[in-house]
Amino acid sequence: MTTPLAPFQQLQHHMNQSVIGQTDLTQALLIALLTNGNLLLEGMPGTAKTRAIKSLARAMRVDFGRIQFTPDLLPSDITGTEVYQQSSGQHRLQFQPGPVFNNLLLADEINRAPAKVQAALLEAMEERQVTVAGRTHRLPELFLVLATQNPLEQEGTYPLPEAQLDRFLMKVMLPYPDEQSEAAIIDLVHREEGSKGATLALTPGWLELGRKAVQQVHVSEAITQYIVGLVMLTREPERLADSPLKGWLLAGVSPRASVALHRCARAHAFLQGKRFVDPDDIRAVVHRVLRHRLLLSYDARIQGVTADQIIDELLLQAVVA
Repeated sequence: MTTPLAPFQQLQHHMNQSVIGQTDLTQALLIALLTNGNLLLEGMPGTAKTRAIKSLARAMRVDFGRIQFTPDLLPSDITGTEVYQQSSGQHRLQFQPGPVFNNLLLADEINRAPAKVQAALLEAMEERQVTVAGRTHRLPELFLVLATQNPLEQEGTYPLPEAQLDRFLMKVMLPYPDEQSEAAIIDLVHREEGSKGATLALTPGWLELGRKAVQQVHVSEAITQYIVGLVMLTREPERLADSPLKGWLLAGVSPRASVALHRCARAHAFLQGKRFVDPDDIRAVVHRVLRHRLLLSYDARIQGVTADQIIDELLLQAVVA
């Protein structure tokens, strides 16, 4: 009998063959599917951000939509709009769905558009619905936003508002591949020329079974307190008299971060074939969960301190009961 884990192992293997050298990304995609979350990807052009979401949609045989964010994009270009139509001699407004009405949505270069346009995704990401002209429209049951952004140092970028950043389950940083992976990528693209790509024979209800299995992964009281301790240190760094944390943070993370860390740790444990969460599962996902939620101080930015360095310090200071 096929276990709930088997389809995810099959999908992860397929993704690792299609998106070479980006195992953090492929794992994050599976965790997002299991936890019904959204991902933010940051990396230089050409690091397989678009390829990853297309490969996932093709493998799962689900609807895929893409929005190219530009400075002149309008919110209605994302959500859809009411269109005036004449039918059977009657004039009426009919809703024309936008590209957000897909199972997997690529929000490409999301920080190329101003905040008003970025905010058009907020309701969709949080409540799985959009409201246009006072009417609410539900999104598909399976809905995942994969947003990509260029490093903020590049010209023509708009920082994402903190409220929107908090809606992303995880932020994944994509480095350039190493020499071995680079050679494998060239060979893969050459072999794929003229090919449409493969789909997977996934069993019916595989995603629902996987999500139920994740909910059954046990989280002990000690692990819950470990998560709470990490989060509280971001809000009250003054607890640590000898740590530089208190000079690096302007504000801590929200309760949404605690929930996200709890969910992602359970999904990570499930993907490792475990029935319980241990500290290693927390450490495996904490950088991706917290790095975009931390608000760094001016002193930290001047010193070149990164969010990941702050999280490393948090892990050194937090204690597992």
